[in-house]
Amino acid sequence: MSIFNKKKPADQEGCPPKNAKTDSSAVTMDSVKILGSGCKKCNELEANTKDALLQLGIHTEIEHVTDFTQIASFGVMSTPALVVNSKVLSYGRVLKPREITALLQKTMDK
Repeated sequence: MSIFNKKKPADQEGCPPKNAKTDSSAVTMDSVKILGSGCKKCNELEANTKDALLQLGIHTEIEHVTDFTQIASFGVMSTPALVVNSKVLSYGRVLKPREITALLQKTMDK
């Protein structure tokens, strides 16, 4: 039963609710970004993020943002930083793949 007797548009019928959990093997993230100058720590975070995404079966491109104006627009003042779907998950340290996996799973559960 819908609220106020409004019908769903035909193209939305049968779609899962927005808050429905999905199988991680079929999940794609809209965007994954590494923020940093391109230093050793930034590259290490990028490699660890790739490992975590592979472990979860998530297929997406990782964008490496080096422009400090764009980095500051996220409110990040300490790099490297991990941004998923425009949300800063971590900054100022290199996360291990298992830490990234835990953060990504938490993000997918929401």
